[in-house]
Amino acid sequence: MNSAPEPPAEPPAKSGIELAREALAQAKADARKRGSVPGQGKRKGPRPIGVRDPGRGGDPKAFGAAIRELMATRGWEQRAAVGGVFGNWAGIVGPELAEHTRPERFEDGELTVVADSTTWATQLRLLASTLVRRLNEELGHGTVRKVKVVGPSSGPRRTGAWRVR
Repeated sequence: MNSAPEPPAEPPAKSGIELAREALAQAKADARKRGSVPGQGKRKGPRPIGVRDPGRGGDPKAFGAAIRELMATRGWEQRAAVGGVFGNWAGIVGPELAEHTRPERFEDGELTVVADSTTWATQLRLLASTLVRRLNEELGHGTVRKVKVVGPSSGPRRTGAWRVR
């Protein structure tokens, strides 16, 4: 009989709780090496959500309400709404028109839109009053007063067939 040595038996797989205990022990050991002991000393880092700063009255606010209040106090409401238009251009003008146009800037009630061809620029100019109405529905009455359409720029156009140099 030829007996071959049996391979060493593998240790049984650890359960989830055993793995969690080992990870906790390792984290505590790492913290001790850094010189900090978990659960002791002054807490560093950001304050937990819902905890008030001393001297500031009132209850904690929901995140959405706090953001709306911040935007209102800083005067950012209109800029945020215009940014939403830039981000949702295809939803406002439709996918086909959005494929050939893009909003470039918004200043003093004038939205500048760039078209990739003269044909699409003309189409957008024909739709400008409808677009102003649609944008004011999104942003609030009177926000957009004018839509300026810019076609592709190819430099100054030369007239006539013959040139003298």
